[in-house]
Amino acid sequence: MSQKFNIGILAHADAGKTTITEQLLGLSGRIRKSGSVDHGTTVTDFMEVEKRRGISVNSACVSLSYNGADIDIIDTPGHVDFAGEVDRSLSAMDGAVLVLSGVEGVQAQTRTIFRALRELNIPTILVCNKIDRVGFERPAFEKQLGEELTARFAPVDEPESVLAVLAEEDPDMEEAFLTEEMPEEQVLKEKLAAYTKKGTVFPLFYASAREGIGVQEILDGILTYLPGADKTEVPELSGCVFKLQYDDVMGRVAFVRLYGGMLKARDIAPVYQKEPETYEKITQIRRVQGGRFEDAGEMHAGEIAAVYGLSDIRIGDWIGTPAPGKVSGALRVRPLLLTEARAERPEDQEKLAAALTILSSEDPYLEYERNIETGQMFLHIMGEIQTEVLAEILSTRFGLTATFMKPRVIYKETAGGIGEGFEAYTMPKPCWAIVTLRVEPLRLGSGIVFESKVKEGELALRYQNHVEASVYKTLKQGLLGWEVIDVKVSLMAGNSHIWHTHPLDFFVATPIALLRALQASGSQLLEPWMKVHMEGAEDLLGKVMGQVIGMRGSFDTPYTGNGKFVMDAMMPLSECLDYPVSFRSLTSGKGLIEMELSEYRPVPEGVRETRPRNGVDPLDRAKWILACRSALSKDLTGR
Repeated sequence: MSQKFNIGILAHADAGKTTITEQLLGLSGRIRKSGSVDHGTTVTDFMEVEKRRGISVNSACVSLSYNGADIDIIDTPGHVDFAGEVDRSLSAMDGAVLVLSGVEGVQAQTRTIFRALRELNIPTILVCNKIDRVGFERPAFEKQLGEELTARFAPVDEPESVLAVLAEEDPDMEEAFLTEEMPEEQVLKEKLAAYTKKGTVFPLFYASAREGIGVQEILDGILTYLPGADKTEVPELSGCVFKLQYDDVMGRVAFVRLYGGMLKARDIAPVYQKEPETYEKITQIRRVQGGRFEDAGEMHAGEIAAVYGLSDIRIGDWIGTPAPGKVSGALRVRPLLLTEARAERPEDQEKLAAALTILSSEDPYLEYERNIETGQMFLHIMGEIQTEVLAEILSTRFGLTATFMKPRVIYKETAGGIGEGFEAYTMPKPCWAIVTLRVEPLRLGSGIVFESKVKEGELALRYQNHVEASVYKTLKQGLLGWEVIDVKVSLMAGNSHIWHTHPLDFFVATPIALLRALQASGSQLLEPWMKVHMEGAEDLLGKVMGQVIGMRGSFDTPYTGNGKFVMDAMMPLSECLDYPVSFRSLTSGKGLIEMELSEYRPVPEGVRETRPRNGVDPLDRAKWILACRSALSKDLTGR
């Protein structure tokens, strides 16, 4: 049986990973002619927006055979707007090819992806692409690579450099390095492969994908240095759904990485979700060969395939038993923008709501919410390009024309100090829930901490659990309408009644007490701050520094030399949301700007950004109690 590889190709946008994927397919004979990103003819970019913009917005799976090995390649998006696609694909990879541009070098998304690969310990080879471009200088590239990504890279075309890196890992290689005795080529390859698979060393290849230079070496390197799939990793049936696609005829198509067992068409498969296990019938199993789906009929451990018939499946679900340690989330994707979706025709509003509900159920990174009172539909997004993709999906799949309002920044709230809130929900009978809660701020990034200081003899444990569950739910909307983060909530006192307490009474009382505690503490508004890296002509430095200061930003001491400047800054997203466009205009398109989330910080005094509450405000006590008791015309609790 041939050896099996599941490889991800990852990069910052425009580094050339899709072109490399095309060249690998062409070299293996899977396609007759490699496509072009510029001409919109690549196998893996099939959506119109991908062809129009020349970027990948979806991960794509393709298969090839080479030197007796079967290789499944997951080509992932490089644009930060679609980091969620990358994040969920990581769980399906045994190894990775991280592509860098030889001119731009280490970029923001490069660092984020590499950090995630290391957290999951996915063996990785590095590819420096675009070496034919003007501006590429190998010494400068390797210097930046060592300083900003990893010093453990090993250029495979320099045996002496490979030996020097391995000398820090292996006693035999250390001795050879010190005695200046170069090991045989095969020994060096085997040692490099061993430590690459351990995730401690990273082979470095140089290539020009556009010209086909170095692609053969990359393909050989995948087989030599990256691990094949372990077909005995999990003894029972275990498969992760890492991608969903929609077929006009077949409906949902689930891309599954199988870690254990075997699946066949017409199997009744157990599906593990957050709810209890359910069963669904598999109608077809297909492999993606080149750009075409070909019927496979079955799939085995270690393989990736498209599975049909799983109508209720979602990304992150498992077929069979979840495999330990195979989870996504390493990229820590966090949407920072909020946009409102509107149907072009008012009569299509409900159809649009239904479509967005379906899309959000398929994609855990697409958070959709609808205001109960106004009917407005909101989406949490990474960037505006994402709305272009959503518009195309809504048009082609659902026949709907939708517009998206200009995105606004997503703020957060936290406690401004220590505060207590009390609620005695004892009327109208039958009801009885008395709660005292205390809130206090935590260090930013700490999350939510709940603590009960009440003994079980004072309040039954089940009611304390009700309070805790209600706390987490209530903190989704603070006093200003934003999610509350980084607070400690303590249950200081509680009381129930042997006759009058209803099981849901503490879900009524807790939100009132908690928001009163936040009122007492003084809710603090938080805004996202971005880490911004800029490069441009030296004569523009003064103007750029002034712009950063004008946006409430700060910067480190800039580097200047060879007629250019390099500067790292910190700026609030609310001020610099459109700055990349302005910066590129200022530098006539020759400058480089990269932004990534750093942290949330308190807003300046006097700044107040609110959003409408979804549902009845618990601080409007009488209306809240009526809504909770279904005494209003419709449920407006937002629960």
